[in-house]
Amino acid sequence: MKEKRLRIESRLAQIGSIEEPITGAINFPIYQATAFRHPQLGKSTGFDYARTKNPTRKVLEDASSQLESGDAGFACSSGMAALQTVFAMFGQGDHLIVSLDLYGGTYRLLERILSRFGVSASYVDTNDLDALESNRRPNTKAVFIETPTNPLMMITDIEAVCLWAQRHQLLTIVDNTLMTPFFQRPLELGADIVVHSATKYLGGHNDVLAGIIVTKGKELSEEMFFLHNSIGAVLGPSDSYQLMRGMKTLALRMERHESNAIAIAEFLLTHETVAEVFHPYLKDHPGHDIQKKQCSGNTGIFSFKVKDARYVEPLLRHIKLIAFAESLGGVESLMTYPAVQTHADIPLEIREAIGVDDRLLRFSVGIEHVEDLIADLGGALDAAREEIEGGQ
Repeated sequence: MKEKRLRIESRLAQIGSIEEPITGAINFPIYQATAFRHPQLGKSTGFDYARTKNPTRKVLEDASSQLESGDAGFACSSGMAALQTVFAMFGQGDHLIVSLDLYGGTYRLLERILSRFGVSASYVDTNDLDALESNRRPNTKAVFIETPTNPLMMITDIEAVCLWAQRHQLLTIVDNTLMTPFFQRPLELGADIVVHSATKYLGGHNDVLAGIIVTKGKELSEEMFFLHNSIGAVLGPSDSYQLMRGMKTLALRMERHESNAIAIAEFLLTHETVAEVFHPYLKDHPGHDIQKKQCSGNTGIFSFKVKDARYVEPLLRHIKLIAFAESLGGVESLMTYPAVQTHADIPLEIREAIGVDDRLLRFSVGIEHVEDLIADLGGALDAAREEIEGGQ
């Protein structure tokens, strides 16, 4: 009888707990060694030099690959290191099609670093197949998707894009940071590569910097192994251990992130200072049906616009429980102002054209009690309105 595959909650909780055969330790140990003995000439234990492979990192990489339904996983020193490693597949004269609404760090990497090496990019609504087709060139090599996008929460139909890309022999790369494999698994929908800033939801505690790459297929996995080892932006053993520890509780955290974010998004819809709320759970969101089709739940991050940009400064000053900080995905709630933080490297005219303007705020909802978060945010919005309108 075929062994039944464990559900993802069980697999997350058990990361590393059955991998240590010598002592039977429940938690896999941290191997700090940078070099490993060879039994004899021409023989290896499978571990030679820590940049190439480390036992602690390997457990993390194998778990990440299995969670994303991939063939190989690679742990990097940050999310940007993971992206740099993936983009190193491309060279002089290559062209990429990239999600229009995009994390500013990814845009900076493409426009200010990869462009030096002759790699170009076109930025389009990746859910628009006509736009993909009209931007495809003879030298196009891949489509890079954020879904949901950061910060406007635009949704792309991953399966539809993958089918289009396969017809044209293009790779599909998906940044799955905001959803995690708990809610969305792009490789199962046809993608070739998944990347994560594991600093965010996978780690989940704002205490470890890491990136993850997962590949599908033998040839692509071998190429990524070569790039990962050659570039060398690998994750150290202590950080690998800390990331695994965070991932063990991913299921519990994502469920609370999701429920809190939905409740707060619905609250903001009723607040008189708020003009728009961008959350794919909301039925009037243009990507609602696609999100429901390809995901088993919703992330804990969303964005909203206040009616008057003057509300932003006092709002950020009056929040107390919620921190004004530049990250997402941790247990603590964080508010970010994309125009001057995460998306400051994107030119003003591009930001404003897609809607990342001076009224937009991004909210990474933590796991605190939802009523405390609503009280803090609602009180800050009320105080901001009173401060601005009372002074008129």
